[in-house]
Amino acid sequence: MKARVYITLKRGVLDPQGKTVGKALNGMGYDGVSEVRVGKFMEIELSAPSREEAEVQLRDMCEKLLANTVIEDFRFELDS
Repeated sequence: MKARVYITLKRGVLDPQGKTVGKALNGMGYDGVSEVRVGKFMEIELSAPSREEAEVQLRDMCEKLLANTVIEDFRFELDS
């Protein structure tokens, strides 16, 4: 199975990298950009006996290693 994992800073957590990218885009003439949030994206291939077990494993991976759940949110999509 292939999983796509998206990790983003929680709302309210300052995102200095996003601010820098936003300012750079405005400086390049993209005046319609009002906010940028920078995150992480991962693709993971995994084997599991069922979709439910794969979801349990992915949640565990995110909570234990891939995301800092104090300041980051995560979500994932799973293709069979």
